[in-house]
Amino acid sequence: MSNTVFCRKYQQELTALPFPPLPGKQGQEIQATVSKQAWEEWQALQTRLINEKHLNMLEPEARAYLMDQMQRFLDNEATDQAEGYVPPTQA
Repeated sequence: MSNTVFCRKYQQELTALPFPPLPGKQGQEIQATVSKQAWEEWQALQTRLINEKHLNMLEPEARAYLMDQMQRFLDNEATDQAEGYVPPTQA
């Protein structure tokens, strides 16, 4: 039986993350309040944002920007989108 968590993004019980995705208190909070599905969707958006906006992850501003976008995404607020991204069609 897999663990579940009440996901703050989807407002329902869903499969939990198997371990904290970030170090420290923030990672523990995410594991306790974010589902595996929501985290995987955030990772896909994060990758598109890094690639499309040519973010240099060595720059503190780029990391702060992504952390802000992550909080917005997980709280169901408006986030930036990768310009020109066309989602794959469902077959």
